[in-house]
Amino acid sequence: MTLIDFWASWCGPCRKENPNLVKMYNKYHSKGLEIIGVSLDKENQKEPWIKAIEKDELPWPQMSNLKGWQDPIALLYGVRSIPATFILEANGKLVAKNLRGEALEEKIAKLLN
Repeated sequence: MTLIDFWASWCGPCRKENPNLVKMYNKYHSKGLEIIGVSLDKENQKEPWIKAIEKDELPWPQMSNLKGWQDPIALLYGVRSIPATFILEANGKLVAKNLRGEALEEKIAKLLN
């Protein structure tokens, strides 16, 4: 199962959610949870984005086209606000979106058990 997390270094709610994601990743990664971070930072925000990954200690793969809201992945998923999460089964089927905090962890736990 893969969680796609759309976020940005300048997004307060995103940064506030990162510790919850790290905790959940550490708890469920061995049971099959993968996370991919997709940043909506812009080209001139590359350094703050990299520093945010380090500061928040995000161990999963991170990517960004550095195009902000025009990121092709974000456009594909119809992301209009962040943080935004999408949970995909191994076959690519979308099973949940835009969950955070406790609701996100409950859904992950349910899907992995």
